[in-house]
Amino acid sequence: MSLKVELKPGERILIGDCVLTNSGQRARFIIDGKAPIMREKDIMTVEQANTPAKRIYLTISLMYTSREARDLHASYFALVKDMVQAAPSTWPLIEAINNEILTGELYKALKHAKQLISYEQELISNESSGAGLRKDSK
Repeated sequence: MSLKVELKPGERILIGDCVLTNSGQRARFIIDGKAPIMREKDIMTVEQANTPAKRIYLTISLMYTSREARDLHASYFALVKDMVQAAPSTWPLIEAINNEILTGELYKALKHAKQLISYEQELISNESSGAGLRKDSK
């Protein structure tokens, strides 16, 4: 199945081990084949990974773009363990991510990890507003 991609002027995309940068005009192209593909907006840097959920996302993205994703499993599962201990209500999202990773669907795992980041922000907002982490109680 082909992937249709449209890039804005100057936008970058990662395809396999290569970064492509669009020229000054909008461009559309079709990608055939199997290679990790990440749009610039989906790439997270180490500096941006400043919360537990973002560090999980970063680790999954490294798995996705790595030739040996299993090399990062130990790091991933250590981060997940800490996350679930700190916020048990994250477990359903973590479980969905785990299932995608264990079946080799790393791009889908990234989508679930984005949901985890949003949920983490919600928990942080609740804590900041004094609502606490009531959602974490089982």
